[in-house]
Amino acid sequence: MELFLQQLPVVLHSLNIGFLQTLKLFIITLIGAAPLGLLISFGTMSRIKPVQIFFKLIIWIVRGTPLMIQLLIIFYFPGLVLGKPIWGGGEGGRFAASAVAFIFNYSCYFSEIFRGGIQSIPVGQDEAGLVLGMTKSQIFFRVKLLQMVKRILPPISNEILTLVKDTSLARIIALQEVIWAGQAFMKGSQGISGAIWPMFFTAFYYLIFNGIVTIALGRFEKKMEFFR
Repeated sequence: MELFLQQLPVVLHSLNIGFLQTLKLFIITLIGAAPLGLLISFGTMSRIKPVQIFFKLIIWIVRGTPLMIQLLIIFYFPGLVLGKPIWGGGEGGRFAASAVAFIFNYSCYFSEIFRGGIQSIPVGQDEAGLVLGMTKSQIFFRVKLLQMVKRILPPISNEILTLVKDTSLARIIALQEVIWAGQAFMKGSQGISGAIWPMFFTAFYYLIFNGIVTIALGRFEKKMEFFR
């Protein structure tokens, strides 16, 4: 017990640092993937056939391959194949590569949800807007957007909760997120070796994080009730 109390501050400090990386990756992914996903959804609905096929092909590839493989390719391909290690070997480069991989991956998933939400809005609303003299962009942003948000909120919420846990995959390229920090104490870190109990603490970090995100999404969903 005494040894545990001595190790606890060291472990918590390391886990807190790792969790900050996890939190930053989560936030940056959402900020980047949401608008990019909307743009990709417009591409898949384009009336120009080659554009539509191109974006659908990208989505098929991204959704059909594991995120872990995408992380490895994005991080190692420039250096090993092209001879241009654009990410470098530091923590900053690993984080940047992880952010690019996560944003690209989740934007493709978001795009399909956005597309479904946009196409679920009755065509009559477009026609009514055009009769009133509104442009297509005005119809989308002033009439359809909030309705779309209300309809896509449940599936988007599921993707966001999945993202919370998927951030742990970044450790495949040695990004020092919270699970990487906890696992380090099993291998030997800061004078602590063979300790598995820090891994249980990482589970609490995810449970609390997921709980906060779930509550926030639930409150946002209640604010959208007036669209029923």
